Amino acid sequence: MAGLAGLMLASCASTPATPTDPADTILTNARVYSLDWGEPGLDGVPAADAPHGTTGWRPDASAVVIDDGLIVFVGDTEAALRLRGDGTRVVDLEGATVIPGLVESHTHVVELGAKLDAVDLTDVATEEDAVELVAQRAASTPEGEWIVGAGWDEGAWANSYPDKALLSAAVPNHPVVMRSLHGFGLWVNQAALDAAGITATSSVPEGGEMRLGDDGAPSGLFLNRATTMLDAAMPEPTAEAMQRQALKGLRRMAEDGYVALHEAGADARSMAAFEALEAQGRLPVRVYAMLSLRDEPLMRKWIARGADTDNDSMLVTRSVKAYYDGALGSRGARLLEDYADRPGHRGVSGSGYGFDRELNAAAMRAGFQVGIHAIGDAGNREALDILASTFAEFPDTQENRHRIEHAQVIAPVDFARFADLEIIASMEPPHAVEDKTWAEDRLGPERILGAYAWRTLRRAGVPLVFNADGPGSDQSIFYGLHAAITRRDKQLQPEGGWYPEEAVSIEEAVRAYTSWAAYASFRENETGIIAPGRWGDLTVMDIDPFTLAQTDPAAILRGRILMTIVDGRIVFER
Repeated sequence: MAGLAGLMLASCASTPATPTDPADTILTNARVYSLDWGEPGLDGVPAADAPHGTTGWRPDASAVVIDDGLIVFVGDTEAALRLRGDGTRVVDLEGATVIPGLVESHTHVVELGAKLDAVDLTDVATEEDAVELVAQRAASTPEGEWIVGAGWDEGAWANSYPDKALLSAAVPNHPVVMRSLHGFGLWVNQAALDAAGITATSSVPEGGEMRLGDDGAPSGLFLNRATTMLDAAMPEPTAEAMQRQALKGLRRMAEDGYVALHEAGADARSMAAFEALEAQGRLPVRVYAMLSLRDEPLMRKWIARGADTDNDSMLVTRSVKAYYDGALGSRGARLLEDYADRPGHRGVSGSGYGFDRELNAAAMRAGFQVGIHAIGDAGNREALDILASTFAEFPDTQENRHRIEHAQVIAPVDFARFADLEIIASMEPPHAVEDKTWAEDRLGPERILGAYAWRTLRRAGVPLVFNADGPGSDQSIFYGLHAAITRRDKQLQPEGGWYPEEAVSIEEAVRAYTSWAAYASFRENETGIIAPGRWGDLTVMDIDPFTLAQTDPAAILRGRILMTIVDGRIVFER
């Protein structure tokens, strides 16, 4: 790369000299938004040097040049083409938009791969429809083999949860396990109960609920931590199957434009799959692993080893995912006061939900970033208390950019605490527009004002990242951006947006998936903006979300990913 070394400090306005070592890839005739300008204000107003004026947004470059995995020039097409050589691939993007590579900052990619193999129940509206899909799969599955489904919505179905009766009648000869959309519900048939040896007298994990039918026997529905009760009976996938599912999920991420992901809660088997794929050079996108705090042997091994800080690796293990409370939809999120639609009930949290405070502190002391799953207002307050007490006892631990995953319902007095403690709020725009039909039923008209409160967090100065928590929600960036800026669902409901005062600007939304996500993984010096010397990680799409946000936000939903580039390699091309 010696011939291009002198170009590493080139700016958008520079004119590069002809190199002795031609570039690998040149993207031309593009609408490039580099994000290489000042941060927006806490109210969303663009910085003075942003490419934004009275007529709105405009791209700040038309070409990007990549060599040896790094961006070496950002500017106009004519100047970029001077770096072309015999071996250079020149891609005419014909007006497509280029942004810094997207990061999915909270996902479960192994589960995504498994879901792609499973019966897909996403958006299935009724129990009957779900059972019919499973019956169709059973018709081509050898008798006695387990059938797995995934995606029924535990929030939307909470007032009329399914039981085993219809499923058992339709599929009597295969054990069936149906995981819910966000993983806080499990629905099974009698064959699965029999295979697991589960009866009314079975021990239920603390923080879990096993529903019983009128006959006193298990109904086939398990909520919150009780969802683990079938795990021991289900056949474990082989190491090869785990790698296959992980790779399938990773390739799907690349197809959806993501150059990196934060795997939220990797256990020993998932880590083995990632490590094998990395050793084989088969990881198509970067994996930032968040170890599962629930896997104590894995945690002890990594605590002894210490956090991985080698950002140049495709697999970096520097973070820990901890579960503190349950989900709002299944009424497991821990609230300060009773659920509005279930008096006397406040959810579960802490040790009652399997949170190991000592192990969490040990991970923090070993240099790990922790991301604590907290959804209810009590869950968030208690998680903040835990972090604050650890900081007070071990001040160096505050430097590791700790996160609260979801930060879904926050009491008014606690917004400022996020900023004071420098906690990153890792949140999901899709959750707001998906949960809107029942969230206020759970919380009532006052507490809902502190829920999914992106703008309130921004105004408080809280670092923010966006994600989909896949495969629980659609990870399409176009869905995420649209939800973030409009607070409307895919059907464009409600008119005017759901609590639209909590929406963010298009620049903030894009940054929450790019430059701010880079900061959340300690990579703000390597990626997150398009500039010379940064990683060649780019996402190309067929729409311009910056301009559409002003003129036709609904059109963002029709966008498509055209190309995903990781480390200078095109890993997906439509």
